[in-house]
Amino acid sequence: QSRLVESGGGLVQPGGSLRLSCAASGFTLDRYTIKWFRQAPGKEREGVSCISPSGGYTNYADSVKGRFSISRDNAKSTVYLQMNGLKPEDTAVYYCAAGRWLDCNRGWSSYNYWGQGTQVTVSS
Repeated sequence: QSRLVESGGGLVQPGGSLRLSCAASGFTLDRYTIKWFRQAPGKEREGVSCISPSGGYTNYADSVKGRFSISRDNAKSTVYLQMNGLKPEDTAVYYCAAGRWLDCNRGWSSYNYWGQGTQVTVSS
């Protein structure tokens, strides 16, 4: 069964860091664009960061630029989201999604595979 599995979420104080991982099971990621989304209670799902299949292109939401960094290791079929300088407004469930050769500008409905989500809570 093909699926994505996120890990690395948790409770962190403002200004702290977390690294999220998104691992593929049942398929390899080297042909897939990976995008991280997040959804806070009562808010719409929003795109956070995206990386092309080769890793040569990345983009970030304005709200996380300069603080978050996305990377991938295709040999391990894993994508990472390094989150530094976390703020309370970063609190959300974070999801990774995979879409075969997708443009990073595509919305969430274009992605074929989704993880179960991992909770990130930023609070003192």
